[in-house]
Amino acid sequence: MKKTFKIFSLILVAAVTAFSVNAFSNATVNSAYAAVLKQGSKGETVKKIQQKLKNWGYYSGAVDGIFGAKTTAAVKLFQKRNGLTVDGIVGAKTLAALGISASSSSGATSSYSSSDINLLAHLIYGEARGESYVGQVAVGAVVMNRIKSSSFPNTMAGVIYQSYAFTAVADGQINLTPNDTAKKAAQDAMNGWDPTYGAIYYYNPKTATSQWIFSRQTTITIGNHVFAK
Repeated sequence: MKKTFKIFSLILVAAVTAFSVNAFSNATVNSAYAAVLKQGSKGETVKKIQQKLKNWGYYSGAVDGIFGAKTTAAVKLFQKRNGLTVDGIVGAKTLAALGISASSSSGATSSYSSSDINLLAHLIYGEARGESYVGQVAVGAVVMNRIKSSSFPNTMAGVIYQSYAFTAVADGQINLTPNDTAKKAAQDAMNGWDPTYGAIYYYNPKTATSQWIFSRQTTITIGNHVFAK
């Protein structure tokens, strides 16, 4: 009886040990998988990546959660246009640029109130409703970059309502009701997507009259707007 009990105990210890090692191994694999996604990866996060890229015009394939060649190509194009390492691998920086980083402590929508999101959507609609989706996100990104800059107020309302900052505020177009596109653009900008490469100014060269704004360093031109630092 004692011998049988001893054998049973050894089997139980071995089973528990094996389970613990396996659980640790799976946790490590899952952690690594969550941190780096590349061709061959599958899952809900891949779906989120595909959907974001599809919304922004980088990806035209199926949103199926399978990281294939088309997804890799779309990721590379996104990385190239956003100043990231162009390797087709979605690590922490690319996830953050996509607005789906696990770390959402800086610039993420969750750190702002619903009124902040709504206000940014109003500004985007008033300033850029005739622009492409990327162009609308870019206007929102300028606001976010100003909030982070020591040269501007550090709140959404402070930046947007700063005197002479935005035409839409001066002429009342900020009071127009934003559509769903402007709302999505606001959320993407607040989640960290910055198509402007850090710009804190933008202007329409066809209508701008200030010689000072022409002296600023251009980062990119999107649609009718020139973005600058």
